[in-house]
Amino acid sequence: MKTQITAVPKLYIGIDIHKRSWKFHFSTDLFAGKSFSMSSYPDKLLNYVRKHFSDYEVTTAYEASCCGYYAHRCFESYGWRSLVVNPADIHRKGKERHTKTDKIDAQLIARELKDGRLESIIIPDKKREELRSLFRRRNDLVKDFRRVKSYIKMQLLYFGIKEPEEFDNDHWSHKYRNWLDDIMFEYPTAKATLDSRMRFFRFVDQELRDVSTELRRYCKVHYKKDYTLLRSIPGIGGIVACGILSELGDLRRFKNIKHLAGYVGLSPSVYQSGDNQRTMGMTPRANRLLRSYFVEASWQAIRADPVMQGYYRKHQGKNVKRIIVKVARKLLSRTLAVIKTEVPYTIGVIE
Repeated sequence: MKTQITAVPKLYIGIDIHKRSWKFHFSTDLFAGKSFSMSSYPDKLLNYVRKHFSDYEVTTAYEASCCGYYAHRCFESYGWRSLVVNPADIHRKGKERHTKTDKIDAQLIARELKDGRLESIIIPDKKREELRSLFRRRNDLVKDFRRVKSYIKMQLLYFGIKEPEEFDNDHWSHKYRNWLDDIMFEYPTAKATLDSRMRFFRFVDQELRDVSTELRRYCKVHYKKDYTLLRSIPGIGGIVACGILSELGDLRRFKNIKHLAGYVGLSPSVYQSGDNQRTMGMTPRANRLLRSYFVEASWQAIRADPVMQGYYRKHQGKNVKRIIVKVARKLLSRTLAVIKTEVPYTIGVIE
């Protein structure tokens, strides 16, 4: 009897990606498939698929990780459908939550992919992705800057050195830095420790300034329209605007504020069982870096905009942390509205 192909056969590839090797699980629309390992080169996978599954429609999926989107872009260039998924979106049955290996992870991804239960995260273009790397580099420098300042303060406290009252604040003026340079210890080793920390402090300080300047300059040139719109909002400074452009991309892709707030992490986590319902605080699923920037920007917005200040005062008497999160969500809503309408914000106008 002569057989006839009535549909294009489909191949689903679940991949657990690591630096040196990848674990694959191949599954077709008819068979469960098999698992094996291969070195971390997309072209080797391409050759294998061409040899053994040349007539198949291929779909791949792997978890978002430190390996980025290089593999995804390679797979799409081969004409395959490729998904990069949030690890939290991969469903695990009861016993699967207590057993984790690379092979099992690849099998789970292939299973969920075959059943159509996976959705890809938004993949930024290369231009936006590389801008994001500069923004995150700045955040790394901010952490280093705070850390070295803490180390210097710790050394002064450890050796019982009291700071003059005029310098007892968070602002490190040039006078304060010169005072630190002039501190003398009984033995040269402690002085060498402080000098080393001061050199590192000045290096990080200069790097932070240079990276911040380059970040703002790039956004002003390449994303001038959106950057200008964002800067019109009280509380949104140059760095926060750069963070929004690099981490969120084009805000026009978000359907509404609920969609955007869920992505940033400014939506409540709710637990309900029967008639009992309670709010569990902010959702743990978030872009934590950008969420912290919006919360910090909210304090500035309260000072600069009467509308925001009135909104804050209306909730006074409640938990301060909860109030500022409400303000941050309102600031996020304002940000989305300004970008979508492409109309600069006017201070004092009630929304």
